[in-house]
Amino acid sequence: MAFDFTMAEVISLLPITQSEFGKGSYNIRCPNGCDAKKQKDKDGHLNINLHKGIFCCPKCNFGGGILDFYSFFANVDRRQAKRDIEERLKIGNKHTNIQVRRTMNIPKEPEIKEYPLNDIDARHATYTALLNKLSLASDHMGNLLNRGLTEQVITEKQYRTTPVVAAKAIARQLQEEGFYLTGVPGFYRDADGAWSFAINKRGILVPVRDMSGRIQGLQVRCDDVKRRKFRWISSAERPDGCKAECWTHIAGPIRGTMLLIEGPMKADVVNYHTGQSVIAIPGVNSLKDLEKVLKSLKELGVKHIMTCLDMDSLKNPNVNKAYFKMLWLLNDLGFSFGTYLWHPEYNGLDDYVWKYCLSRKHSG
Repeated sequence: MAFDFTMAEVISLLPITQSEFGKGSYNIRCPNGCDAKKQKDKDGHLNINLHKGIFCCPKCNFGGGILDFYSFFANVDRRQAKRDIEERLKIGNKHTNIQVRRTMNIPKEPEIKEYPLNDIDARHATYTALLNKLSLASDHMGNLLNRGLTEQVITEKQYRTTPVVAAKAIARQLQEEGFYLTGVPGFYRDADGAWSFAINKRGILVPVRDMSGRIQGLQVRCDDVKRRKFRWISSAERPDGCKAECWTHIAGPIRGTMLLIEGPMKADVVNYHTGQSVIAIPGVNSLKDLEKVLKSLKELGVKHIMTCLDMDSLKNPNVNKAYFKMLWLLNDLGFSFGTYLWHPEYNGLDDYVWKYCLSRKHSG
């Protein structure tokens, strides 16, 4: 729905931190309770997109549009919110405060052409070729070895270090070799019109695979960050770029009983140590692709799902809410299900099974 006002203008009416001049999106502390311990807005999870007029917290799934944003902070319904905004901005009044509206830091929405997502075979081929051109730094190898993976497994999983230089050269090589770059998240054209690869943070590239082992997309486990350690490789809002989706990862063969965990890397670790087949979602609120995958798994004979979320999630009411929504999904699709719990000293199941394997090894 189009309005005669923008998200930036609405924010100016509320006790909310405004974006720096020219920024199209920024983060604040989530007012829904997720970021109660955060001291600074910049460390918050709630992202406000001024271009699209939307907001969303990936941690608790709190989000919506312009009217929803005003409604929450002003404690009024959407209809009253629209009336309040128009009155306060004097929209439709001959005395409209044009000067105030013109001097606000409202960035102009860029005209950027994005490509729709390419098919899975094309993405898999391009990502495989990309990873074959990259290596794994010694500190990243050490990180993965400390999770109990062997060098052979690390090589088989195709973990790599993000390219810090020569992104444009790699993209050119892939194009010359006949691989698709259009519709593959991460690739885009730079200011010179040349293809490049979008990397903002150094980290470990994690292939996210479907039930056939094909790479759907890439995540990066970022170095030296305190929040949002795992991020999707995406080139959304870049020229000829493509956005990533919240894909579900499969580790191991399809079996009648499978584990459901949060995080593709954790799934790989648990699968290696236990031999169990694992379904991994990128977050507890990422249920859209999960539902599609679960329907396919059910057709292939999967009957029972054991959920294995991190132990600290039990203390987070927002995660609990999403967790029960996930259980309802399993129930509606006809799966039997249960939950694994372990000693809370170990937050993730990957930590627990690795320590268990170590203790057995040391005991002979």
